[in-house]
Amino acid sequence: MSVKNIFAYVLHWHWREKHIKEPHFILILSFITGILTAFAGVLLKKIICLIQYFLKNEIYTTYNEYSYLVCPAIGILFSGLFVKFIAKNDIGHGITKILYAISQRKSRLKMHNLWTSLIASSVTIGFGGSVGAEAPSVITGSAIGSNLGRLFKMDQKTLMLLISCGAAGAIAGVFKAPIAGLLFTIEVLMLDLTTVSVLPLLISSVTAASISYIFTGSEAMFKYNQTVAHDIKNIPYVLLLGVTCGLITVYFVRVLIWIESIFNRLKNYWQRFALGAVILNILVFLFPPLYGEGYDIIDDLINNQYDQILNNTFVSGMNISGVSVLFFMLVIFTKVFATGATTGGGGCGGIFAPSLFLGCTIGFIFSHLLNLLGGNNFLPENNFSLIGMAGMMSAILHAPLTAIFLIAELTGGFGLFLPLMIVSSSAYFTILLFEKYSIHSIRLANEGKLLTHDKDHAVLNFLCVNTLIETDFQTIYPEMTLGDMVKVIAQSNRSVYPVIDSNGILQGVVLWDNIRNIMFRPELYERFNVEKFMISSLTKIRNDMSMDEIMYLFEDSKAWNLPVIDKEKHYIGMISKSKIFSAYRDVLQKNFAED
Repeated sequence: MSVKNIFAYVLHWHWREKHIKEPHFILILSFITGILTAFAGVLLKKIICLIQYFLKNEIYTTYNEYSYLVCPAIGILFSGLFVKFIAKNDIGHGITKILYAISQRKSRLKMHNLWTSLIASSVTIGFGGSVGAEAPSVITGSAIGSNLGRLFKMDQKTLMLLISCGAAGAIAGVFKAPIAGLLFTIEVLMLDLTTVSVLPLLISSVTAASISYIFTGSEAMFKYNQTVAHDIKNIPYVLLLGVTCGLITVYFVRVLIWIESIFNRLKNYWQRFALGAVILNILVFLFPPLYGEGYDIIDDLINNQYDQILNNTFVSGMNISGVSVLFFMLVIFTKVFATGATTGGGGCGGIFAPSLFLGCTIGFIFSHLLNLLGGNNFLPENNFSLIGMAGMMSAILHAPLTAIFLIAELTGGFGLFLPLMIVSSSAYFTILLFEKYSIHSIRLANEGKLLTHDKDHAVLNFLCVNTLIETDFQTIYPEMTLGDMVKVIAQSNRSVYPVIDSNGILQGVVLWDNIRNIMFRPELYERFNVEKFMISSLTKIRNDMSMDEIMYLFEDSKAWNLPVIDKEKHYIGMISKSKIFSAYRDVLQKNFAED
């Protein structure tokens, strides 16, 4: 037997079902997913570093030092052309795509997601795009889990778990943060944690983090030394910092959505690229810290070396603290435009890095400004820079637990665990006052396609309207007589009769209960026609409505059956409560039952 045939035999699902129990096989798949996801993350980081090394040592030194200003535009150009002509599919909003895949596409991510996001994001970020590499890593990891599960013919519920394993492994591998990877799947991907799912997620997270340690070293992602212990007297300021992060998140989310809408209105690719390139180049020229992921800026701020950030800027050499504060504040408020221009112009990347960058800068400015106003250094600026990252991450992702453990793990700042908890909580509760959903889920929420921890809502999202439509209801016409109606009733086992005209437009319905008192009086058969006793002012369902909207119509109308129409008001069929309840029960047992 050839090696190829042996491999095919081993992979064959009949062999697997006979020799390996499914719970054990899922653990094996989660382990493999963690390995592959970690390698994908390491590869992405290596490619970005190689591009940055080449630009720094070959381009910036060979030509003018300001040649870096055009590099971000070149990066989004290459990335956009790659997506347009090679990927030929939209690969932006990676985490949003994962949420959509879970709730609407039976947990299936396309094969090209295994590599397209890696290539596009590495070029975008390597050339200085103002986005992060973490979201592309997450969608790559999720695509690995999804396609691995499909290879072994796993069911939808297992595919959902493997997608989450890939996402957890990506976060754990990129940040060396296995706990944050696990929590990310619960809070951001909104996966219910059960006894069945916790072990595969842990295996994937720990495996990915271990491989990342092997290839990138055991030190934390950011070098942070806590020189000043947290003072309990600073808790009010930590709370206030959390509120500040929440309010700035409101600005960031709404402006980013607005910027996206502007770029989406531009149908021509070159117009989008030109607008994005102009905005990005101008902002990078005025505010060099906006160049790239911004992780070097974070390193400087959490190590009290903010003076280095001001070098080669228009405030360089100015010994005026107020000017420096104004510069950093402008950086905070223009970061959203740099990020929006990068993705809108054709670049590929996520908002993890921008969130960390903003949070760190906000924490520094917050503490630095209070120290200036107070006349002394009573707030440790490096500590507040670090906890500011947790506040911003918590608010943008709507994930306070993820933010707490992520910042603690990627900086080693476990000594600040209490302020991390406080700032994450206050930021989260602040953003909830203004935005119900995170930036990743708000687009799906507006379309009614979001899977959540609310099982009733989640199950409804799994239901497809078209599969609930029943077409065996006898249709009648307005001009038909009561006698004709009686003949139709005699041949039907339904109590509702849709009324349509000659063009198929729904005119109303006839309920058996409404004509019961006259249908046994033959002398009235020719005196009444359907138009006289039908109900015309009835509640109708459009076939493009969400299940939430449909259930509201049933609740509001108190009806048991409602007609379904299209946009042109053509009758399609009927939906009954009993059909919805039956489908609801099936989905609940298949996808949400505890094992």
